[in-house]
Amino acid sequence: MKVVPSVAYFSPKRTLVEPREKSLLCATTMVYNVAKYLREWVMYHATIGIQRFIIYDNGSDDELNDVVEGLKSERYDVTKVLWIWPKTQEAGFSHAAVYGKDMCTWMMYLDVDEFLFSPVWSNKSKPSDQMIRSLLPSDQSMIGQVSFKSLEFGPSNQTRHPAGGVTQGYTCRREEEQRHKSIVLLSAVEHSLYTAIHHFSLKGEFEWRVADKEEGVVNHYKYQAWREFKAKFKRRVSAYVVDWTRVSNPTSRDRTPGLGFKPIEPEGWPQKFCEVMDMRLKRLTEKWFGYPEKNGYRMAWQR
Repeated sequence: MKVVPSVAYFSPKRTLVEPREKSLLCATTMVYNVAKYLREWVMYHATIGIQRFIIYDNGSDDELNDVVEGLKSERYDVTKVLWIWPKTQEAGFSHAAVYGKDMCTWMMYLDVDEFLFSPVWSNKSKPSDQMIRSLLPSDQSMIGQVSFKSLEFGPSNQTRHPAGGVTQGYTCRREEEQRHKSIVLLSAVEHSLYTAIHHFSLKGEFEWRVADKEEGVVNHYKYQAWREFKAKFKRRVSAYVVDWTRVSNPTSRDRTPGLGFKPIEPEGWPQKFCEVMDMRLKRLTEKWFGYPEKNGYRMAWQR
């Protein structure tokens, strides 16, 4: 007698993974070789209210993975998405608006050298995870996007990456406010997903609000110590500068004044773009995250 194999198989009862609670506040950024900066950026923003971070990796070959895994081991919610296409930051951010919609209510779009800060926090002795939330409209509001003007900091006489981090090392900036960065209600994003990196188009019933600088600003540590700035500028993921060595579009904000068209340190670089001394975030982060050592303060993100 020949035994015919059965086509019926036992399948144990499947247990669905418990869905994760939707986060009110998330942040996304696109990066390339920013291992030395990411920890400070994540720890600062997590402390003031960001619950989940979505990192678009533009093909890094530094220690970025190690930093991400280290943050995750410390219970920071960080997800890394490989985004191999160069100079497609808009596409990546549009992807984040879709990818993050089921996980996040609001999404903050900032670079890792940009730190959201409110002057009203200066008198706070300790940070709160409600700080960023306080900058957003009420649940009943039809505001779908809140934008904050940017303050661009210069090299501040630094010659290398500051040991205490960018918020401690760069304290002198340009006076003029620059273009804004935004926190977006993902359900309000228009279906075309049109984005100019700094803001999205919204559905017709929603409004876009630009915050007053006394409510909140973005400290943009853009013009850093020369070796850091030079590396950053050569690896730009900007959508606008195709080849920074070509003499084209010289007035573009993305070309960054002071560099020109050759990777040569401009004369007087350490003092460039220093028009206003601004110590507010330095003092605040030192108060919140620093602890005394023999030769000064050591910051929480220093290892």
